[in-house]
Amino acid sequence: MFYVQVIWGKQLQSKALDQWTREIPIIAERGKIVDCNGVILADNSDTYSVFVRKKAVSNVEKVADSLSGILGLEYNAVFDRLTKTHSSEVTVKKQVNKDQIDKIIKQRFSGVYYSRDNSRVYPYADFLSAVMGFTSVDGKGQSGLEQYYDKYLSGIDGEILYETDIVGVEIDGSKASYIPATDGLNLKLTIDYDIQALCESAMNQAMQIHQPKSAQMLVIDPSCGAIRALCIKPSYDLNNVPRDDLSLLYSLSRNNLVSDVYEPGSTFKVLTTAANVEEYLKGNNKAYPLNHRYSSSRYRYIGGQKVKCWSTHENGKHANLDLQGALNNSCNPIFVDIANSLGKKTMYEYINAFNYGRVTGVDFSGEAQGMVLPESSVLDVDLARIAFGQTIAVTGLQLACATAAAINGGLYYTPYLVSEIYDNNGIIAQKNKPTIKNRVISSKASEIVNQLLEKVVSEGSGSQAYIEGYSVAGKTGTAQKYQNGVIAQGKYVSSFVGYFPSQNPRYLALVIIDEPVGQYYGSTVAAPYAKEVFEGIISLKKLKPTC
Repeated sequence: MFYVQVIWGKQLQSKALDQWTREIPIIAERGKIVDCNGVILADNSDTYSVFVRKKAVSNVEKVADSLSGILGLEYNAVFDRLTKTHSSEVTVKKQVNKDQIDKIIKQRFSGVYYSRDNSRVYPYADFLSAVMGFTSVDGKGQSGLEQYYDKYLSGIDGEILYETDIVGVEIDGSKASYIPATDGLNLKLTIDYDIQALCESAMNQAMQIHQPKSAQMLVIDPSCGAIRALCIKPSYDLNNVPRDDLSLLYSLSRNNLVSDVYEPGSTFKVLTTAANVEEYLKGNNKAYPLNHRYSSSRYRYIGGQKVKCWSTHENGKHANLDLQGALNNSCNPIFVDIANSLGKKTMYEYINAFNYGRVTGVDFSGEAQGMVLPESSVLDVDLARIAFGQTIAVTGLQLACATAAAINGGLYYTPYLVSEIYDNNGIIAQKNKPTIKNRVISSKASEIVNQLLEKVVSEGSGSQAYIEGYSVAGKTGTAQKYQNGVIAQGKYVSSFVGYFPSQNPRYLALVIIDEPVGQYYGSTVAAPYAKEVFEGIISLKKLKPTC
């Protein structure tokens, strides 16, 4: 008796409770997702699940006929579930609306029950789709933030317990036991709805005008790493997920700015510039002085291979350029000179310091590390091409974070999408704060890089991002694409990374247009969209002129 009552007691009690009760689940409400200002981006609508306890049903044919008609199901499918399945309780349908439930209640069928479940609702359809992700029919996160923060959003389900007889029929006069659900926690994002809306509009325009494979835009705050907007087109309606076409769903739901890599082209010259400036300030005699005049030849011969500039140097446009001129005109050979002079060891110190070839640590699943050749296997010609953004592959987020570190005083911040996790009473369960990963260059070097990039916009190739009265800075990029190891003719990635105000950066935008039709230079294809978004931010935030 001691063994039965004490040692075995809890197990027997649990077994007995399971035998004489039946439960109806109470689904916890999934946590909401809001932007940094409280705009609701993911919500719930009340829907219901319909259950049938087969042994409690007195007329199976009538129940199957009624439920199939009300719920829009095939009669034979419902009848088979009620007669041929082995479980004592079956779920007939989930996400049933209130009108349908009211019709079922009026039938007063024994053995037919319902419970609340929640259907996820996204008020702005395809807005921020690559970040938000989607849930399964059961309300579990399948991608994006819905998946990454699922354990916080899901909550804990409750249940109602009914006393029943041996075949599962509810006992008259019995009392139900109620175990309440614990609703999920809410996410407050760093995303700013207004800035995201500007990016969505700009990238839709880019898709229409340039007809590219994709148009992507990322906006971060360089002073802390908070992501203010992330937009990828084409996108999809989060309320109508294409679950029947898995290939399409995978393509549309993939966050390319986090998970895919590309050769950055000339936007990578920010790193080469920063490396030269920092080493010059340190007194490294292999670094070029800022006023050094480089060879005006449009070719460099490295390891028996010819590396050329994109420009034909007509009318001496690139003759006797200094570092500022090299950036303004995006002259590849000059950056080859810088990398070769600094040497492989020093260049790789900066590549590592700027965290290329490793994840940024963003709170999002599936982040790619990028592709950086091992230092031991890099040839001189490889180093030469890395200097101007070839023979290296990065994610858009890596490039944005690295550029931010170069111009914000030299600090690399870990990017993040969620600022707070809190309950429905406003109690904060977790608060994510800016995190400094490392210092990449000195504040003095960062100040100089800032001044150089500001003139790229006011005087050089980034002029289409220039805004009168506001100190915008940045760098354009145009990279050829490769297929099967060879250059794909006519296929380019056009990009621009820019920020403002340059003296105290708060908004850094990266625009990537993949395989535009017609024009393909980053200066003409990508930079104007950064300007459009910056002008929108200035208007929305009522920012005063900075210069």
